[in-house]
Amino acid sequence: METKEIIIIGGGIIGCTTAYYLSQHIQGPRTADELGPPAAGLKITLLEASAHGPAQGASGKAGGLVARWAYPKEIVNLSFDEHVQLAEKHGGAERWGWRYVNCGSWEGRGEALDLIELDTEAQDGAATGKSLEKTLGLPGGQKPAASPTKRRASGLPHDLDWVGEALTDSYTPMARSGDTAQVHPYLFTTSMFELAQARGVTHIHGRATTILQNKGRVTGVEYVDGTTGVTATISATHVVLAAGAWSPTIVPSLPIAATRAHSITIRPKDDIAIAPYVLFTEIRGPASASSPEIYARPDNEVYACGTGDDEPLPRTVDDVVVDPAACDVIYAQVASISRQLRAGTVEKHQACYLPSVSTGAGPIVGEARKIAKGLYIGTGHTCWGISNAPGSAKALTELIMDGKVTSANLKKLDPSVILL
Repeated sequence: METKEIIIIGGGIIGCTTAYYLSQHIQGPRTADELGPPAAGLKITLLEASAHGPAQGASGKAGGLVARWAYPKEIVNLSFDEHVQLAEKHGGAERWGWRYVNCGSWEGRGEALDLIELDTEAQDGAATGKSLEKTLGLPGGQKPAASPTKRRASGLPHDLDWVGEALTDSYTPMARSGDTAQVHPYLFTTSMFELAQARGVTHIHGRATTILQNKGRVTGVEYVDGTTGVTATISATHVVLAAGAWSPTIVPSLPIAATRAHSITIRPKDDIAIAPYVLFTEIRGPASASSPEIYARPDNEVYACGTGDDEPLPRTVDDVVVDPAACDVIYAQVASISRQLRAGTVEKHQACYLPSVSTGAGPIVGEARKIAKGLYIGTGHTCWGISNAPGSAKALTELIMDGKVTSANLKKLDPSVILL
């Protein structure tokens, strides 16, 4: 078997999950109860710029939604099924918070609050910010019409008791039971990395600068060592570029745009139990409307995020700046419809950059033969990187190890189509 030296650039969800799938590749017949040894002649290295290791960007700070109604359809079902299998195989419920959740659209009024003094500019920015467009995967890109059967006048389920019933105008389920799940993104990403390391994947702390090639084929990667600051090179027969929003800093021709998104986590009081719901909200406040997303997590933590902005991308993920005022706005929005969350403690203020394909297609998954043979791209997953990572990783692994994708038809996501 041909020796393969594979360098994966980026320790986010795509990079770590691809490292995992590559490390699971075995020679000979595969059995359900025995993994067998790693493929012979296979060396896998994960190159990550952050001094803190993998999952420091969007892969650690996202909501962690996994949905069959996500997009693009070419990869959604494959990824969802892979999520289910990974959770069953590795104890995902305990290890990374895998569970099925209810998902709905909530509309109503927010109470006027004097909890914090909000920055006026931040409030205006939240009202006019960039939508993360997570509901575009639903039919017609719209939220579904109101359900004809309602358990309450507003449709609010009885167990969804952590939002104000008197403030609720309507609640509408957004997907069928079993079509929406969640993971804790940081725990899922780092688990994939740890499982890959256990199968021999190595890790280098360094910032990739150039993909080296000779006669149209990749030969290695040049990077700045994160410890010494010295420029070094590492040889490669295959390179997987999975650096998210930072991918164009390495391959400038990639049409990847970056959107900064803020989020917070809230810890309710110990005697408050938060039912497992993900809410896409439309809140009419005293001054303006807002639409934060709210995710209840298995450990009773609650995650909430707002709209995005166009703050320029910094040099590395460790240089991302958090705007406290933007986080305060998210808290005020969420607290205006939930007394339980209002009484909780905000534990994290955070920001990350989501990568999207600026031409409107994407994500980009496949071999970028127009740039160099042996160069594989896995980026541009927008807000669905966590959900679509296993399918992307499986496809990239099939391409590298077997020469073709057999698990799904990803021709529309191929770099040869998107990189015109």
